[in-house]
Amino acid sequence: MSLSDWDRDNCAVEKTLTVIGDKKTLLVLREAFIGVRRFDQIRANTGLARNILSDRLNTLVANGVLRRVLYQERPERYEYRLTRKGIDLYPVLITLMEWGSRHGELEEPSIVLEHKSCGATMMPHLACPECGEPVTAHDVRALPGPGATLRETA
Repeated sequence: MSLSDWDRDNCAVEKTLTVIGDKKTLLVLREAFIGVRRFDQIRANTGLARNILSDRLNTLVANGVLRRVLYQERPERYEYRLTRKGIDLYPVLITLMEWGSRHGELEEPSIVLEHKSCGATMMPHLACPECGEPVTAHDVRALPGPGATLRETA
């Protein structure tokens, strides 16, 4: 089976985009990754309307990316914290940040990343888990995986 025959209904990219595939959701995730957890602060930092932010937070909670944690009982108020599933999105945000730094016409980056262990300021990169070499689109080819199915032809 070649990739041209692959049925795109079982696509991980498409499934991911149904959860995180819009600018507003990515801004909410940006805030979560820099430690902002409360609704009003997320709203202030993103400029999102209350109803839009509420919708995005509810979607992320429903999909297991964030979890709600009660921090005040009267009135009830919640923080939004990344789950393990949410933390697994870190490379996605870092890649977007790196692309934006390179191609976004920014004079200087507004955020830099410091490695907690050694204190180095750095930008993580994709690397082959087997040999450790950095990889780009030119270094990788897509092959049908075990979940690939043939496209039905009429």
